[in-house]
Amino acid sequence: MMRREDGDSLRVAWDQHHARQWRAVLAWAGNPEVASDAVAEAYAQAARRAELIDDVGAWTWRASFRIAAGMLADRRLTVPSGGARSPELAAPATLPDEVLAFTTALAALTDLDRQIVVLCLVGGWSAKEVGQMVGSSPGAVRVRLHRARAKVLRWMEVSDD
Repeated sequence: MMRREDGDSLRVAWDQHHARQWRAVLAWAGNPEVASDAVAEAYAQAARRAELIDDVGAWTWRASFRIAAGMLADRRLTVPSGGARSPELAAPATLPDEVLAFTTALAALTDLDRQIVVLCLVGGWSAKEVGQMVGSSPGAVRVRLHRARAKVLRWMEVSDD
């Protein structure tokens, strides 16, 4: 049974994080349906485990990416590393052009680099926090972020030509 304070921490985490979380998962996965389902499922799981979770916000961030990865694998919609998105993963035309361009550029990155970019740039997490989420040192996160950011910018410049 969920205690009142667990519900309060879940509500606070939702209010503080869910909108950025959805945008980050969308940028990483390139699929709005997957983003919506993964974030919602992360909070549903957090509600069931609330008494076991110290930081609901950080936990749901990690969980939403893992859940999205599983959904993409189940749907055979994985984003190929170093290449363009598969036709099944193409985001619908209802997304703004700049979002489509950004998610397409992110597809050229490895899964880990894409996750680091969206956690830092879209999610607003520090290198230390992202390192804890992905199991890496803050220095390694900063290096990967710098390289991935440069690669995305180069890709976007080339695609504009």
